[in-house]
Amino acid sequence: MAGAGDDDIGVAGNGERFLITLDRVVFGLYHARSVADRPNHNAFIDAQNVNLGVQAMGWKLDFQRFRVYLRDKYGITRAFLFLGRIKQNEPLYQALRRYGYERVFKEVVTGKDGKIKGNVDAELVLQAMIEYPHYEQAVIVTSDGDFACLVRYLYEKGKLRAVLSPSHVHCSVLLRRAGKEKVMFFENLRGKLTYEAGRSTA
Repeated sequence: MAGAGDDDIGVAGNGERFLITLDRVVFGLYHARSVADRPNHNAFIDAQNVNLGVQAMGWKLDFQRFRVYLRDKYGITRAFLFLGRIKQNEPLYQALRRYGYERVFKEVVTGKDGKIKGNVDAELVLQAMIEYPHYEQAVIVTSDGDFACLVRYLYEKGKLRAVLSPSHVHCSVLLRRAGKEKVMFFENLRGKLTYEAGRSTA
């Protein structure tokens, strides 16, 4: 039929073209449904706490591999990473963005002792509540007991997927009580998540 496009379902000039077009429609519907059926879980990560916890065990976390782990193990679609912003670390921040993290920065201050301070507790709790209507469940990544109230609230509302702590040794008792059976540790994942220069990410 003159003027009809190749993708018009109504054009049945031959059966083969009709079947190809119908197949495209079915595939499109299936793809849309599969995307809609995917879990929508968010992770909220206390970067400094995780870094210090992992370093205390004698290894360094590969944040690129960790992002893949969160996606595959917990169905994380959005991973919020909370950290203090230091000018000389800008290349690292850009890399974290490429890995798929949504970075939330806290302005840092230098104490009289010369140590840089940038506590992100308030920012993490606030972001978790801002996003609350938009995710099915949350994964909180920290060992800090200051997040016990947030974890307890999410648990009671059925919105807590997991609490991930680097180590059971350094995990707050308050956090364990709040998260109960949802508290997990990734200290045994050193071989999978440790950073090694030059190693490719699966």
